[in-house]
Amino acid sequence: MARWTMRFGTAIAAAGLVAASGLLAGPGMAGDRHDDHGHGSQRLKDIQLLAINDFHGNLQPPAGSSGTVTRLQPDGTTVAQTVGGVEYLATHLAQARQGHDRSLTIAAGDLIGASPLLSGAFHDEPTIEAMNALDLAVTSVGNHEFDEGSTELKRMQNGGCRTNPDGTPAADSCPGGPGSFTGADFPFLSANVVSTATGKTLFKPYVVKKLNGVKVGFIGMTLKGTPDIVTAAGVQGLTFLDEVTTANTYAKQLQRQGVQSIVVLLHQGGTPASGAYNYDCNAGGALGLTGAIVPIAQQISPAVDLIVTGHTHTAYTCNIPDPKGQPRMVTSGSSFGRLFTDIELKYDPRTNDIVRSSVVATNTPVTRDVAAAPAETEIISRYTGFLGPIASQVVGYIGGTIQGRGCTPTVCAASGETPAGDLIADAQLEGMNVDPLNPAGADFAIMNPGGIRGDFNCVPATSPCAQTYEQAFTVQPFTNIMNVVQMSGADVLTMFGQQWTTQNGSNKILQVSANVSEVIRATGATNENRLVSVSVDGVPVDPAATYRVAMNEFLGGGGDNFVAIRNGTKVFVGKSDLDVLIAYLGAHSSQAAPYPVPAGGRITLG
Repeated sequence: MARWTMRFGTAIAAAGLVAASGLLAGPGMAGDRHDDHGHGSQRLKDIQLLAINDFHGNLQPPAGSSGTVTRLQPDGTTVAQTVGGVEYLATHLAQARQGHDRSLTIAAGDLIGASPLLSGAFHDEPTIEAMNALDLAVTSVGNHEFDEGSTELKRMQNGGCRTNPDGTPAADSCPGGPGSFTGADFPFLSANVVSTATGKTLFKPYVVKKLNGVKVGFIGMTLKGTPDIVTAAGVQGLTFLDEVTTANTYAKQLQRQGVQSIVVLLHQGGTPASGAYNYDCNAGGALGLTGAIVPIAQQISPAVDLIVTGHTHTAYTCNIPDPKGQPRMVTSGSSFGRLFTDIELKYDPRTNDIVRSSVVATNTPVTRDVAAAPAETEIISRYTGFLGPIASQVVGYIGGTIQGRGCTPTVCAASGETPAGDLIADAQLEGMNVDPLNPAGADFAIMNPGGIRGDFNCVPATSPCAQTYEQAFTVQPFTNIMNVVQMSGADVLTMFGQQWTTQNGSNKILQVSANVSEVIRATGATNENRLVSVSVDGVPVDPAATYRVAMNEFLGGGGDNFVAIRNGTKVFVGKSDLDVLIAYLGAHSSQAAPYPVPAGGRITLG
């Protein structure tokens, strides 16, 4: 998706750019494998893998709920910990490596994209530098790596500076001068992402790392459904292949090369039964994990010894049976650099393979009580200087924390409505109705929940709290262009029904403007339409009527599988969603009269 070069370059310049039942293994440990027996323990070699995923450019310590994790206590209670920040992540990783002569830091995608301002303002060049500084060895690509398209993603790998359409240097790239961005020191892997025209993979499908006499092969993939959750421009010319078939194909190739120790880095994930990062998802012999990763892991070849995952921003270390019924470790380390997964395993030189029963994985919080890594501090300081005063520019005031990404059904509404979603939808409707180039306006607005990347934090939680440009950008980092799509009432009703019916077992509850009243059923079968009714301005949606619907360009293209939108006609293209959000906050808040926390009630259970 087109972003900063055209939309924010001027602003920056003006501001001054100076496991299944029956598993026997304990928590975090894989069970026995048929080829694990008969080795002498003195021959085994230790390997350490330190894994991260879904970093999303969070260089600075994330705020609010984005900067906490939950730990399960022995008595069953939970306690929240404040965590995150790349300066502390780098230190924790360095400390974890001590005493290990075979250690690699690996990642399972979404290191960049949907990033806070400090990284997003410079097309995530700062994050690539930060990953280099913490000695990342290899990563798979995630769906958000495609937010700005494959050409830009290749630039992240290979380096180089962006240019404007006229060939001049872009103000939001290489602020350190020509040639200052040299790209990633680590390889991107994309085994299941191929050019539609040639069938060749976008990046290497796998890499073999040699660790002091040990060879380990890494296969990197992203979820097959990436085109459904990224703008069409971001994945143009690419085909995304099945994860299982791809992994099994390249596992065979690695084995033919004599590589028996194989790890899959897959940007796809699941949801554990508990949100605590140390939850035992194999407790009692059952598997406390659901989601797309489970059937994928169950089908990936037994030749693969470990699967490191991501995408769902959750934390788990679970044993899931492979096709032969043998437990195999599957891990995920939450998101935003809040955790890393310390995976300890042993390698048998007799078989050139990982001993499955030796695999122990522990999710470890990135606490902020360690020294900040100087190299990361320097990167943050340098880019903060390049960013200039725009980050701290106050754009509005709020009367309390307005939660978005941090919402859960128990914290916010069981319906899926969020206060931040209410604010953003209202801003988008007003933005389209006050734009002089759109005299016909819009009837109502919708917002995809995945596009809300943070909370409008109020710390301390006393009114009023100033909101800066940087805070607004953190919540709305994609800078999608606003669309007005003319839709039939029948398609509007189908669209609302698709919150469940085309989401592959997950829910995507659209956030709606204040003039919409929606009633849904609390529960339903997988892919069952739970919509009871929906009204606009107090009048039920008429299937025969026509509606002008405000939405961002991602939804305008039918993103998140809201395919009914594609039957409509795009009748207006306006400013960016960030622009209309900032304008709305400025028009409706002041220090004397801060914007109140939305009361909700737009989506109710019935």
